[in-house]
Amino acid sequence: MDPEAGSVIRESRLKFYKSTLCLAYQSFGIVYGDLSSSPIYVYKSTFSGRLRLHEEDDEILGVLSLVFWTLTLIPLCKYIIFVLGADDNGEGGTFALYSLLCRHAKLGLLSPSNAPDDDISAYDYGPHRKETVASSILKEFFHKYHSSRIVLLLLVLLGTSMVIGDGILTPSMSVLAAVNGIKVKAPSLHGNYTVFVACVILVGLFALQHFGTSSVGFLFAPILLAWLFCISTVGVYNTIYWNPRIVRALSPYYVYNFFKKAGKDGWSSLGGVVLCITGAEAMFADLGHFSKLSIRLAFTVVYPCLIVAYMGEAAYLSKNKEDLQRSFYKAIPEVVFWPVFIIATLATMVGSQAIISATFSIISQCRALKCFPRVKVVHTSNHIHGQIYIPEANWILMFLCLAVVVGYRDTDMIGNAYGLAVITVMLVTTCLMFLVIVMVWKRNIFRALAFAIFFGSVELLYFSACLGKVHKGGWLPLIFSLIVLSTMCIWHYGTMKKQAYESNNKINLDMLLSMGPNLGINRVPGLGLIYSNVATGAPPMFSHFVTNFPAFHRILIFVTVQSLTVPKVPANQRFVISRICPPEYRLFQCVVRYGYKDQRKDSHDFENLLIETISEFLQRGNNDSEACWWEPVNQQESSTPEDVTASTHESGVNTGSSKKTVRFRGVGCNKELEDLKEARESGLAYMMGSTCVLACDTSSYLKKLAINFVYRFLRQNCRHPATALGIPHTSLIEVGMVYRV
Repeated sequence: MDPEAGSVIRESRLKFYKSTLCLAYQSFGIVYGDLSSSPIYVYKSTFSGRLRLHEEDDEILGVLSLVFWTLTLIPLCKYIIFVLGADDNGEGGTFALYSLLCRHAKLGLLSPSNAPDDDISAYDYGPHRKETVASSILKEFFHKYHSSRIVLLLLVLLGTSMVIGDGILTPSMSVLAAVNGIKVKAPSLHGNYTVFVACVILVGLFALQHFGTSSVGFLFAPILLAWLFCISTVGVYNTIYWNPRIVRALSPYYVYNFFKKAGKDGWSSLGGVVLCITGAEAMFADLGHFSKLSIRLAFTVVYPCLIVAYMGEAAYLSKNKEDLQRSFYKAIPEVVFWPVFIIATLATMVGSQAIISATFSIISQCRALKCFPRVKVVHTSNHIHGQIYIPEANWILMFLCLAVVVGYRDTDMIGNAYGLAVITVMLVTTCLMFLVIVMVWKRNIFRALAFAIFFGSVELLYFSACLGKVHKGGWLPLIFSLIVLSTMCIWHYGTMKKQAYESNNKINLDMLLSMGPNLGINRVPGLGLIYSNVATGAPPMFSHFVTNFPAFHRILIFVTVQSLTVPKVPANQRFVISRICPPEYRLFQCVVRYGYKDQRKDSHDFENLLIETISEFLQRGNNDSEACWWEPVNQQESSTPEDVTASTHESGVNTGSSKKTVRFRGVGCNKELEDLKEARESGLAYMMGSTCVLACDTSSYLKKLAINFVYRFLRQNCRHPATALGIPHTSLIEVGMVYRV
């Protein structure tokens, strides 16, 4: 073996191990905070109803056994072993599962029909497997009944809205529960003071978000590791000191015994037990921020620490039943109370970070697939594309968290709402995983049924218990998710109607150009980019513009930005260039394809890349024998895969920063290339429609309400399309039109 090659392999492995350990370390501060802070309120919430502790230890043994097996079955078996394996090329969450189904089983409604992703070669999902009978039957069913695909999309949006609801309830529940611990030492302290302190902590937490996931992760990871050390150490101490025999609860017999003796009260208490797995969904939703191996590695530390912590608190409760409502803080030895209290308060901030990061990821995916109003997405890392920050979402979440804390003031009420939101998301994930196992992995349907029945039955049991507490605060996530779901559905519906109008009313350029002399159309120097949703032909607003102002640029490029149900589109497959008229008219069509995790570059980068790609298209199409190519002036400047946003197959195009200039080299370049160069030097202008979308007069009242009021309100209060695309206002031409949909 070549010594040099061996050295490179060793360095590569060392770099991989170092990177994985670094990500695992960061994941403590981002992914596992919520799951790890649950011991603060699980027992209190479980016994907040009619379930009571008796002289025997049957109830406490049963609850501990339930907690142990719930942690083992859901986070460990379901998520760590199975669900993390269903990533969409490194991306996780509800939309990642839906993306797999859209791409491999053609079940999607989010991508337009003219936005195929079959040629995205980077997304071949493992080795090709033979189609199974079950997979064929399911595909045929979904393709035959369009309503089934609508139901599937609504299911995905429901899970998404519940995750966003978690982003409100998790910080509220965690921080308020931690701050309430001070009442152990100051029982006469008025509740207004604890609410005020919780609000201050929440404001500080959300103010930190703009630093990015990586910075926050490095800041929060030591806090969570200290927290895990504290609760595991205290747990071991309490188990040994108070009741070593509590370890018997690890036997599933005590679950059976618990339900046998507690009956309906035991079933009702499951709404509190389910809080022990809050944050488990974040392990999958935050996958894009880290990696599967790093998340699994960190879980090997988190899992035993949590088991020991719950065991120690149960041991204390078995001997101190009167301390039930303050059991977590009462179980802390007097000597270390204040240090643990401070770390607990900080740990709840860390716990909130997991779901906040997941919320940013989910909203970004929804926005990219036209299911959420346009918001600003800030990429906070140059190395990990999934690490993002959304200012609008951040401050709205903060406001709603403060409203929940001030409005409820009671962790029991918030816990009832919290549990319902958590278990609903898990049920949605189980349903989607069943489809993924059958239709994407093409496994035997009995394996998929075993997965769905086993985990689904456990989750349905918890779900039924949480539904029983809807009137005790559980209505909050239902109302909030209904509002978010309605917003996403109306935005998607209005956007699709707008795009359908443009497609149905697009103009024939050949006819328009043949009428050019009669209309007196002039061609002015420069290059024009016409933005629309029409992938072939010209949008209606262009004919409206030409009719009122009969002139347009010498070279026109009709640009359509499409979002595909893939995480990222490879740089060399970003642009699809075609000619839409004879060469002498200098009219081109460019479809720019992005994945739901792709970072959009600024306008200057985009201009250079687009012009370079069209130049490459002209050279390959007209001078294959004498190829022309582009070369950066500064050879020292190089571009990483993260920096490149467009190129072409087997091309010599090289792109980098926005300051890089490009010079032309080669021979045999035709008149079109010269015209392109002259037009670029003459200046570049952008054109897009400023449309008012209204329902037709014959539409139903429900449609008029959705389009004329809700959709219009959302469009007026979200980011302008030009701002979202990074188009400079100084070069923008807007054409006003009214669309009757």
